[in-house]
This record gives sequence, C-alpha cells and structure tokens, in this order.
Amino acid sequence: MKKGSLGSNLKLTLPPPDEVSISKFLTQSGTFMDGDLLVNREGVRIVSHREVEVVFDVFLVVNVNLNANAQPPPIQASDNQMILADLDAIKVIGKGNGGVVQLVQHKWTHQFFALKVIQMNIEESIRKQIAQELKINQSSQCPNIVVCYQSFYENGTISIILEYMDGGSLADLLKKVKTIPEFYLAAICAAGGEIKITDFGVSAIKASTSEQANTFVGTYNYMSPERIVGSNYSYKSDIWSLGLVLLECATGQFPYTPPDQSEAWDNFFELMSAIVEQPPPCAPSDQFSPEFCSFISAW
Repeated sequence: MKKGSLGSNLKLTLPPPDEVSISKFLTQSGTFMDGDLLVNREGVRIVSHREVEVVFDVFLVVNVNLNANAQPPPIQASDNQMILADLDAIKVIGKGNGGVVQLVQHKWTHQFFALKVIQMNIEESIRKQIAQELKINQSSQCPNIVVCYQSFYENGTISIILEYMDGGSLADLLKKVKTIPEFYLAAICAAGGEIKITDFGVSAIKASTSEQANTFVGTYNYMSPERIVGSNYSYKSDIWSLGLVLLECATGQFPYTPPDQSEAWDNFFELMSAIVEQPPPCAPSDQFSPEFCSFISAW
C-alpha cells in the first residue's frame, strides 16, 4: 500500500455548504426524486431508465407550469402492512447524519423496528448520501445486512423502517466486554454469527471490484493511508478498515497509540500523520494464533 506524506502544513479544507432547496427534487405530487429513485408516502421504488426520462420530463413540465395535471408513475408499497401510522414510537436510540433513529413497535404484530427519520432540508452532499443509502437498501439481499422493510417520503421527511438489532452496536459491545476472543472474531469473519452492517450513506455501487473512488467520506480513525492523502482507493481500503476493527476488538484498544500513551487522540492531525507515516499495526504473535496474525498483516 503506497503511503504519502501529510506534511507539516496540512490544513483541513471543507467545501462550502450546499444551498439547494428540497423543492428542486420534488414533483408536484410530493414524490422525492433522485435519478432512478422515487420515494413518496406509498413507499420507495427504483425505476427503469425510460421511466426516469418520463418522470424527469413530467417534472420539468410541472416546474414550468405547462401541465399542472402531469404525474410520475405511481409507487407501489412493497408491504401493504408496513405503514408509518401502524408504528408507535418507544424511544430515540441514535442520532446523526441529519436525523434520528427511533425504536418503534408495530401496533398489530408487536414487532420492534428501528425507524430512521431524516429531515431533508439538509446539504446537497448529505441528501445524496441518503439517496444512495435508499438505493442500496432497496437492491441488497444479504443475511449480514440489516433488513430495510420500507421507506417513505412525506412533508419534507424521509422515514426508513429497518430491522431492529437489540444487541446494539459493536462499539457498545466492546465497552462492556473490553475484548472479543479470537474464536468469536473468526465467527464474525466467516459470517457465522448474527453480525450485520447498516448505514450505507457513504457506500458506492460499483460495476467491478477494480473500480476506484476518490471521495473523502467515512470515519477518519479507520481510513486507509491512501484515503487520507487523497489518492484513489478501492475495496482494499475497506479491507484495511476491517483489519483495524478486528485488531481493536482483539486487543481492546485502537491500534494506533498516541505519543503520550493516552487512550484517545486529542489531535486529529497527529492521528492522520501516524496512520500515513507509521508501519501498519500488527497483532502480537505471543497473544494470538499465526492465522490471526497473518490475516491482520495481509491488509
């Protein structure tokens, strides 16, 4: 993995906030549209290229008031029993990315779900991430991805009904148990346990594993060196992040230790420099099996 140098004069430059009205992405009927993605009070739908052209033509016509009665293709709910009115809010279980996640219960089946509620009066970049998440939720079918039951758009709000994982996050588990034995980490890697991932706002749908991306989004602590220095990156960067997570689970601490040996990094730029300039972390050979050490070193 090629490394670069951050340099002593590194400055974090953020783009100016996008000031794009949500009305730009709405049809007259109140359907939220982003490319081939349509979401309204009836649910979510991915349409064909031809349907996108029809919807976009209709959208333009409505916006210039040439045809006030034009409507996009209707969206059919994937599960008629799954409507927002049948969900009772229990409590807030998470916040972030422009919205909150609530624990909700279905009035009739008494099942629990996680309801992500996002106000769409947000920056353009975040709106794009949310649209990407909706598309991936709609197309993914994997036993180790949190199930998305339905999504809705109404009155400026996107609501996503997700499978509720009552065990909490991996971070929550680590706080309780401190370390996770190698045996259980192997089960996670082999997809043998009930471990699932969610939140695909920063994911990308790629046509091949060799494709590279050049965006700068994600949790910086777990970014690979090429992402930090702004180089193109691929799936190998995800393997790097996985290796850091597994090593942290095994040892009970983040693999990169601050110079003062404290538990947390106070200086963002020092952490970035350490990841780019220091050798990749490795698993202590006297504490872990050769297989685990080899796996960690492979990234």
